Amino acid sequence: MATRKTAKIKDNPDLMKDFTSGAVINTNNSAYEARLAQVEKRKLDEKQSADIEDMKKQIADLTKLVKKMVDK
Repeated sequence: MATRKTAKIKDNPDLMKDFTSGAVINTNNSAYEARLAQVEKRKLDEKQSADIEDMKKQIADLTKLVKKMVDK
């Protein structure tokens, strides 16, 4: 198995450069976990917003149906 050659990035101790793949690796686990939580929260917020919009449309449709029934 090949050993990875890495070096810390100047001016940012949380990042390392992997010379084998060319990737920049974040070694700060708490920052990584915070970013994952941020992405999950954004996904949840988007889903909730879509659900609310769907409910608004359903309420509008129901309101139209009730008005039709009352008018008859």
